[in-house]
Amino acid sequence: MDSEEDGEDYLPVKDYVALADFSGDGKDQLRFLCGDRLLVHAKLSAEWWWAELRGVRGYVPASYLREGEAPEAEEEPEDPWQDEEYFGNYGTLKLHLEMLSDKSRTEAYRQVILGNRAFLKNKVVMDLGCGTGIISLFCAQLAQPSTVYAVEASSMANYTRQLVKQNGFEDTITVLQGRIEEIQLPQQVDVLVSEWMGNCLLFEFMVESVVLSRDRWLRDGGVMWPSSAALSLVPCQADTYYSENMSFWDRPYGLDFTPLQLLAQQEFFTKPKFSHIIEPKDCLAPPCDVLFLDMYTLQVRDLEELKGHFHFCVEKSGTFHGFTAWFTVYFESLEAGDTTVELNTGPNAEPTHWKQTLFMLDTPVSVCAGDSISGDITVHRNHTWRRHMTVTFEWTIKTSTEDSYSCQVGKKSFPMWR
Repeated sequence: MDSEEDGEDYLPVKDYVALADFSGDGKDQLRFLCGDRLLVHAKLSAEWWWAELRGVRGYVPASYLREGEAPEAEEEPEDPWQDEEYFGNYGTLKLHLEMLSDKSRTEAYRQVILGNRAFLKNKVVMDLGCGTGIISLFCAQLAQPSTVYAVEASSMANYTRQLVKQNGFEDTITVLQGRIEEIQLPQQVDVLVSEWMGNCLLFEFMVESVVLSRDRWLRDGGVMWPSSAALSLVPCQADTYYSENMSFWDRPYGLDFTPLQLLAQQEFFTKPKFSHIIEPKDCLAPPCDVLFLDMYTLQVRDLEELKGHFHFCVEKSGTFHGFTAWFTVYFESLEAGDTTVELNTGPNAEPTHWKQTLFMLDTPVSVCAGDSISGDITVHRNHTWRRHMTVTFEWTIKTSTEDSYSCQVGKKSFPMWR
């Protein structure tokens, strides 16, 4: 925490209003509902504050609170999609450099277009969220479609037009700037292609725009790329991350700093760790798919809450620190004999800029080969801030030996926000 933040941490107690429900997890987090008024005593970090509700104190996520009067029950936030921030990020070159430098990601789309070039010839294509237009340029260069509509809401669209012209494809590619929910196309399309995936597959929910575009602009029998998607999960060890953030406080410099471990737990383990890289050796069991999306049948209402089940048989003894998640998307081939192209972001595939997402338990659990870890995962979309979500795990660990049998249950929720 820098000094400027420290100066603001212990300001006089202020009244804040909850913008959305928060279920809380464990004895140290406050549970509250949208519209509740909380007293904030300390801003401990950018993510977590110490607050009070009806005489009970605990940690609360800062992004769920707003200073001032409570909104009317029927009042919607001014910008539930936080478009200015979201599209502002995509108007800078940093994110596009990261995505274009991701060869696994970019080559997967190029291979899909190259492998289906005969089908794409003279077809109408929409590239939704085109960014710099790389997928549109691949289409025009490799497949000779009649028209490509490159749709981009951020200011990057101005540069995309320059890139289209620079590469000589202005007769094929039309760049349209604006949200897909607001723009008009002169015709329906044969193919809808988009790179909509976020951390943990769904984060930031660009997938909703894809579904709306499909229903509005994709002709009957049209093609969706990706065609389907799966979220995978594995129980894992995370010794280094745990040691750096929790064990560190045992006796740094020969002093007892253990009172800070609770704060460390709240600051580092109550939100997912993005851009995590898990080594295959840290997987305690084979992974399993817990969520599956069919992009032809998925509905917007389905995104409000998605549930999956998992059952793992532990293959080796170790420390169960948490769960690691990643996704795979599949592109159906329209050419006879060609295999489906897939983009896998897991630990056994080529690295991508998404990497994996780590969800840490509050307390590690020792497990042995033959133990089982089973339970459910729920992805719940924030009903106020539409790009945010909460991931909840409920699990049961069963251990059995010749002499004993034990069963340990747990539950933890992870708010995911930008």
